[in-house]
Amino acid sequence: MEENKRKYPRVRIPLNVSLVFSEEGNVYSVTRDISDGGIFLLLDQAVMPEIGDFVKVQVQGMGGGESAPWVRMEVVRTESDGVGLMIID
Repeated sequence: MEENKRKYPRVRIPLNVSLVFSEEGNVYSVTRDISDGGIFLLLDQAVMPEIGDFVKVQVQGMGGGESAPWVRMEVVRTESDGVGLMIID
């Protein structure tokens, strides 16, 4: 059995988010899970950033509207259905 080396426990929760990773604008996605250290976003492979890319993410629909904070994150893992992002600040 493989040991879980994660620093933070994950919680499966679908949250709508806006993702910016290029000059092309926002991509809307849904989280698969979140933790204190990052999130996993469900994404179509056609719009997936690459490992090492820095992105900005904003949770949608939780109050705060346009003033909800943008969180800077780094792509640390890719899978066929999305990307794992680590919080930078």
